[in-house]
Amino acid sequence: MTIALLIIDMQVGFVGGEHRREDVRAAAEYMNYAANLVRESGNLVVHVQDEEVEGGRGSANYEVVPSIARAPEDLYINKRWSNAFWNTELESLLRERGVRYVVVSGFAAEHCVLFTYNGASERGFGAAVLQHGVIGERAGAAEALQRDRAVISCAALGWLAKK
Repeated sequence: MTIALLIIDMQVGFVGGEHRREDVRAAAEYMNYAANLVRESGNLVVHVQDEEVEGGRGSANYEVVPSIARAPEDLYINKRWSNAFWNTELESLLRERGVRYVVVSGFAAEHCVLFTYNGASERGFGAAVLQHGVIGERAGAAEALQRDRAVISCAALGWLAKK
């Protein structure tokens, strides 16, 4: 099965501040580990960047935080809405590559991660949230998302990526 790991809004302007440093460090470890599993099995990692960040596209705030490892084969898309599928090329990009299952990670659990998860499901993709790979804007938001939606661990993702 072809899968894609979506890393949503892990941008300096959203999660680069001191107030989220520990949350970002912990979640980035899971995202990086998951991304390596996905890449090693020939699957897809997509970084989704929100143009609505302060300063917009091209600004320092728009950049992916340094704690998120990237690879030359990773893909990038820009979005202006909470759902990364809405008015973007994400769906066509995934379908062209035969992706059938999407794992969503990143920021913010109660906004863009949730809406993108729902968008994937609405478009017929299998979908899950990366366990421990989500950051909330508010306390408890990541835990609530992982309680209320399908979740996949890195171990299960590694197995699935090799299928």
